[in-house]
Amino acid sequence: MSTSASAQPAASGAPAAPRNSRSRVVLASLIGTTIEFYDFYVYATAAVLVFPHLFFPSENETTALLASFATFGAAMLARPLGAVFFGHLGDRIGRKTTLVASLLTMGIATFLIGLLPTHASIGAWAAMLLLLMRLAQGFAIGGEWSGAALIATENAPEGKRAWYGTFPQLGAPLGFIIANLLFYGINMVLADPANPGQPSEAFLSWGWRIPFLFSAVMVIVGLWVRLKLVESSAFERTRTQGLVKRMPLAEAFKFHWKGLILGTFAMLATYVLFYLMTSYTLTFGTRPTDADVPGLGYTYNSFILMLVFGVVFFGIFTLVSGPLADRFGRRRTLMVVTSAIILFGFTFVPLLGSDNTAVVMFFLALGFTLMGLTFGPMGAFLPEMFPTNVRYTGSAISYNVSSILGAALAPIVAVWLWTLAEGSPGLVGIYLSGAAVLTLISLILTKETKSINMED
Repeated sequence: MSTSASAQPAASGAPAAPRNSRSRVVLASLIGTTIEFYDFYVYATAAVLVFPHLFFPSENETTALLASFATFGAAMLARPLGAVFFGHLGDRIGRKTTLVASLLTMGIATFLIGLLPTHASIGAWAAMLLLLMRLAQGFAIGGEWSGAALIATENAPEGKRAWYGTFPQLGAPLGFIIANLLFYGINMVLADPANPGQPSEAFLSWGWRIPFLFSAVMVIVGLWVRLKLVESSAFERTRTQGLVKRMPLAEAFKFHWKGLILGTFAMLATYVLFYLMTSYTLTFGTRPTDADVPGLGYTYNSFILMLVFGVVFFGIFTLVSGPLADRFGRRRTLMVVTSAIILFGFTFVPLLGSDNTAVVMFFLALGFTLMGLTFGPMGAFLPEMFPTNVRYTGSAISYNVSSILGAALAPIVAVWLWTLAEGSPGLVGIYLSGAAVLTLISLILTKETKSINMED
C-alpha cells in the first residue's frame, strides 16, 4: 500500500502541457483561499471582540469567551464533512465546479452572519443561528483548500510544484491582513473618545457587520476568476482513461489509509501554531492586566497592528518555503521547521509574557515566520501523497481532520491552560511543543514526495 501518487520520478514521462496559463493558475488558487481565510479571520476576530458581548452574554468574561470560541471550534468539526462531500465532487466531476461550489457556500454563510439578530433581540436563538452559519463556513472550507492546492500543483511546471503550492497558502496571511485591517479601520472610525480602548456602542450595534457583508464583493471577484479555469491535464487524463472512482472515499480509506493518518498528523503542529498565533495571542494580548485571568493589557487597535506586523513575516516566509521545499525536499524542510517549533514552544513565558512591546513583537515575528515555513510546503506535500483519482478526497480529509485535532481544540485548550496557570502562557507553549513532537514523528514515518509524478 503506497501513500504517494507514484514511485516514478516525474522525469520518466513527459507530462502534458498545462491547460491553464501561469497567471490564471496563480490568481485562481490565491484569490479563493484569500477569500476563504478572510471570512474565517473575520469570524475569529469577532469571536474575541464582539460575539461574547452580543451572542453569549454572561457575568463571567471567561465563560462568555469560551462559549464564543466553542462556536469558532465547531466549524472545525464540520470541515471533515465538507472534505468528504467536496472531495467526492472534486474527484468525480472535477476541480473547477467543486471550487465554485465551496466558494459560494462560504460566501453566503459569511454574508448571512452579518445580518443575524443578536441575543438582545431573539435570545438563545441568536447563538443557534450563529452556530449554524459557522458550521456552514467550516463545511465550505473543508473543500476549498484542497481544490486550490490541486489547481496550483497539478498545473505547476516541473521542479516548481512546491513553489506553486505556496500560492493558495499565501491566502492565509493575505486574508488575515485584509480582515483585521478592515476591523481596525471600522473600530477607529467608530471609536468612543471617552473609552478608546474598547469597542464603541456604534461598533457593537452595527459596525461589526460591515466586514461580514463586504465578503459578498470578494466572492463575486473570486467566482469571476474561477469560472475561467479549465480542468488540469492530470484530472482530464484520469477521466478519459476511465480511472475515476465511483466512491473516492472508500478507495482512499482502503488503499491509502496510511497516507491519511500520516498527512493528518503532519498538519497538526501547523494548525496548533496557526490558531495560537492568531486567536490566542489576540485574546491574551488584549485581556486587561487586572482581569480574573490577566493578559498583557493592550488595546485592541494596538495589538491588532502588532499582529499584522507579525503576519507580514507569515506571508514572506510562506513564499520562501516553496523554493526551499523544491530544492531540499518537502519532508526534510518540514522536519527542520517542526523541530524549531518544538523549541519555540518554550519561549512563550520569556517572550509573549514580557511587558516589553519590542519583545512581544519579536515573539510574533518569530512565530509567524515558523508558521509560513511550515504552512507553505503543505500545498504540495499533502496532494503529492495521493494519486489523481483520490487526490482531492485524500488531501482534503488529512487537512481537515487535522483541523479537529489542532485548530478546533487549540483556542479552547489554550484558554483552559492559561486559566489553569493563572495568566501565564507557559502551559500553552508546552501544548504547542507536544503537538509538534507528534508532527515530527509523522514526518519521520513519511516518505519524500518531491519526485512523484502527479499525472498518475
